[in-house]
Amino acid sequence: MAMLKVEDIHVYYGSIHAVKGVSFEVNEGEIVTLIGANGAGKSTVLNTVSGLLHPRAGSVQFLDQDLKGAAPHKVVERGLAQVPEGRRVFLQMSVEENLEMGAYTQQRSSFDKDIADVYRRFPRLEERRRQVAGTLSGGEQQMLAMGRALMSHPKLLMLDEPSMGLAPLLVEQIFSIIKELHAAGTTILLVEQNAQAALSVADRAYVLETGRISLSGTGAELMASDQVRKAYLGG
Repeated sequence: MAMLKVEDIHVYYGSIHAVKGVSFEVNEGEIVTLIGANGAGKSTVLNTVSGLLHPRAGSVQFLDQDLKGAAPHKVVERGLAQVPEGRRVFLQMSVEENLEMGAYTQQRSSFDKDIADVYRRFPRLEERRRQVAGTLSGGEQQMLAMGRALMSHPKLLMLDEPSMGLAPLLVEQIFSIIKELHAAGTTILLVEQNAQAALSVADRAYVLETGRISLSGTGAELMASDQVRKAYLGG
């Protein structure tokens, strides 16, 4: 079942045509990744799906509902959450207050269970629950951004460059968590410059180049592609 359908979207920044007719879909239970160079349009695609940007043409459907014109908070209420590039946690709030912000669409009665689930998955956050988010390390802020999104009970979780700026050991830890979330039934759309890590966990993948999809296939197929190896895997 296609949970998300993006069809022929065209997105502009003023007169700059950033995304040029991109189409793809994410089926329930999959990890789908978009890879590409910096500036290829990957984050623009995610921001369009989540309602932060609006396409000039084309459509975005989530669970068979058209998201055209939907405000970002309404998109979250429908079950689609985004972990933005650069984490964007609330720096002056505590870890626990950030997680509370992620739960604003949910019933208060489920809060204790939900936050316990986040702390079980991210024990470091429980250790720092009273700490101001701006004093966390980059890896801890990434965990907090992911935990905050999970508090909204997403049917589809979108991750934008989760490995950015992290040491290799932390990248490995973040991707281990992504695999755990997937195994627990979370559908994931992953945007990532670290093509090796992204393709290793992806069921399917798309290569985005200068606002267009140039290649698609399973994660394994793209990992074996000469074109992908030369451009993104250092082969």
